[in-house]
Amino acid sequence: MSQDQLPDEFAPLNRIAIRAMLWLNGFAHIVIGLALATAVIMFTWLFFKDVKDAAYAHNLVHGFLHALGTLMLLWSISALISAEIRYLNGSKLEVETFIEVVLVLFLRKLIVMPVQDATPTFEEVGMWVGGAFVLGVIYVLIQWSQKQSQE
Repeated sequence: MSQDQLPDEFAPLNRIAIRAMLWLNGFAHIVIGLALATAVIMFTWLFFKDVKDAAYAHNLVHGFLHALGTLMLLWSISALISAEIRYLNGSKLEVETFIEVVLVLFLRKLIVMPVQDATPTFEEVGMWVGGAFVLGVIYVLIQWSQKQSQE
């Protein structure tokens, strides 16, 4: 229903509803920002814990892969924070940000797969590699189409 289809008597109530929703949306973005900031602190702490555990266990390769996986989670959070900052500054949310986050998570899974407790099957590895490849192609196509539209 468009704005001009509402009776004029509802105009004040409509303005109040819109202001309330804008306020609630702003509050939601504050909560999202605080949650992302908390995640940065937690993943940073987890990274240093992984490094410390690797040093004490004298298994640097295993520990390095775990720590690298944690850093990739931190990278994902950083990309989401950047998207949130751009959104709060008036820009649109860009789909490539979310594809980048999912691609990083796919790559993280591939990196930590060798140090999992259970040995992954060939099909499982193929699924993750194939998914990462498809996401990479989608990411490249989006970047290419944006470059084409700018020219």
